[in-house]
Amino acid sequence: MGKQQSEAETQTTTSSNTSPATFKLVGFNNFIRTNPNSDHFIVKRFHHIEFWCGDATNTCRRFSWGLGMPIIAKSDLSTGNSVHASYLIRSAHLNFVFTAPYSPSTTTSSASATIPTFSAPTFHLFAAKHGLGVRAIAIEVADAEAAFVASVAHGARACSGPVQLGDGVWLAEVELYGDVVLRFVSFDSPKEDGLFLPGFEVVDGAASFRDLDYGIRRIDHAVGNVPELGPVVEYIKGFTGFHEFAEFTAEDVGTLESGLNSVVLANNDEMVLLPLNEPVYGTKRKSQIQTYLEHNEGAGVQHLALVSEDIFRTLREMRKRSCIGGFEFMPTPPPTYYKNLKNRVGDVLSDEQIKECEELGILVDKDDQGTLLQIFTKPVGDRPTIFIEIIQRVGCMLKNDAGQIYQKGGCGGFGKGNFSELFKSIEEYEKTLEAKQITGSAAA
Repeated sequence: MGKQQSEAETQTTTSSNTSPATFKLVGFNNFIRTNPNSDHFIVKRFHHIEFWCGDATNTCRRFSWGLGMPIIAKSDLSTGNSVHASYLIRSAHLNFVFTAPYSPSTTTSSASATIPTFSAPTFHLFAAKHGLGVRAIAIEVADAEAAFVASVAHGARACSGPVQLGDGVWLAEVELYGDVVLRFVSFDSPKEDGLFLPGFEVVDGAASFRDLDYGIRRIDHAVGNVPELGPVVEYIKGFTGFHEFAEFTAEDVGTLESGLNSVVLANNDEMVLLPLNEPVYGTKRKSQIQTYLEHNEGAGVQHLALVSEDIFRTLREMRKRSCIGGFEFMPTPPPTYYKNLKNRVGDVLSDEQIKECEELGILVDKDDQGTLLQIFTKPVGDRPTIFIEIIQRVGCMLKNDAGQIYQKGGCGGFGKGNFSELFKSIEEYEKTLEAKQITGSAAA
């Protein structure tokens, strides 16, 4: 690990960082995309997302059924873990972990958690404050210890120092925003048969939903909502070395009623994308970001964008299950949206595909590099906070040094042209909630 740590620490930062006091968005049209390759440590990919929830068993099964991701592994009482229950669902390179605590009264002083950074007191504070939410965004790095040391040296607030879990697996954490942590995971010598993390055991039988597969393959980006962009953007850029990949102002993506400002941060190869949103004020309606911040009681992960290899198949399968344990989706745009779609993306999508987009409620946008197909679920928990985005990117195919074909990160953008439609859907959804609240108050 020493060699990797030295390499990470000697990387230079070429991005221009400004202080939070001088942070200023220039907007989509004036933003100049550059990649300074300025990471302070070697980043490979998203590794997993950990949700903290009150009931890991049922939350895990709901996500498994709704997203078509089999239950692969577990760490609970049956495996000797009396501290917390954690269940892993997986589809290709996408890993979701759901964790809930056991009662402290049943846990002996010698018991150890499979995920060593888990803390029951911290969990209870998190759950009371946020409800169902993402606790950790985990990225695989070349060396977790080197990533931690480099991050702290560049201003990161330490959460948990490097810990070796066994089998050459290392884990460390720093604060990201709100109560969300950025978790570093590394493997001294990755094994082909590596299940997930040491302490997890295989889940067998029908209970694993082993045959589920709706075509979801990996996480594309994880979006955070924060009260103020400037300090958070500079904090994350400062300790990671990540660069700005894109930005949008309220003028770019807002509606007449509400809006947001947004910055997308990316690592060197632009496959780990961390968009950040802040609310804007003075609009007719409260910004959706402000609504999130109020219900979440602070900053947190707003949504996770999951890549499908065939979004039409994925949506057909997900919509079959919307009312039987799966996820519901935001209202479909009006017919005029799809009438105009042929003029916008007729060179990429066939008439049949455009028709299927309308039937399934899929939004389509494009930038100078490629095309993006996307759709958003309604909030997945009790609060109007976290939700899921399903996407497929079309275009931007490149060849690496080994001759392998891959798709450039962020191809097709982030749906700038669809923000207003998404916002209108969210606004209409919020209006139904407000109407119910008014009706309920009048009845009382």
